[in-house]
Amino acid sequence: MAMAQGVGHQVGQVVAPGGVPLFLTDGYKDDRTAILTHCGSWGQPRRRQATGPAPKPRWRPRPQLLYAQVIKTVRRRRLVRVRHRVVFGTLEAVQQGLAACGWQIKTAFVERLNLSLRQHVAALGRRVTTLCKGEDGLGQQLALYHVYDNLVLPHASLRQPLPQPLPTHGMGSAKQWRPSTPAMAAGLTNHVWTLREVLLFRVPPGPQPAGL
Repeated sequence: MAMAQGVGHQVGQVVAPGGVPLFLTDGYKDDRTAILTHCGSWGQPRRRQATGPAPKPRWRPRPQLLYAQVIKTVRRRRLVRVRHRVVFGTLEAVQQGLAACGWQIKTAFVERLNLSLRQHVAALGRRVTTLCKGEDGLGQQLALYHVYDNLVLPHASLRQPLPQPLPTHGMGSAKQWRPSTPAMAAGLTNHVWTLREVLLFRVPPGPQPAGL
């Protein structure tokens, strides 16, 4: 629950003011509570009787909140069934929101990210004799991987076609694609960084406490 609440808090910090994201997760039960905590509001229930005390306000999901789950059934380590469950909103509203990007209800993106993390950060996949003996060491390795993944590692799904194919040395085929990283796709940089550039980059100092 603490991890789910932390993720929900981080998502809420990067959402535009007044905006409500569309969530797609697996069937983990604590995700529903975390999403409702950060994307809910107080509402007054309707009266069921003409007399008696008024019902107390309740914490309810916002009307524009959309949340769907991907429920997978595994038997003997084999996937035998996949079904979708809409928790908040309607199936039509969820599909319409995803159709704008050409997507469907799935969790492939976060599963791909988890696999990439395990492949590049050994401590997430198995116990190792490195600097990840505590939470601080693991956090530092994850921070370094995030920088490497966003600035140094080109993503095949983000590559851009070249106006004209460029010849290569030898008998190889002409180069037809320009490599691109997530930072380039986001407009934060105009080239693929090297690991040397990352390690030698001088980070600007952050805001200093008053009185220093």
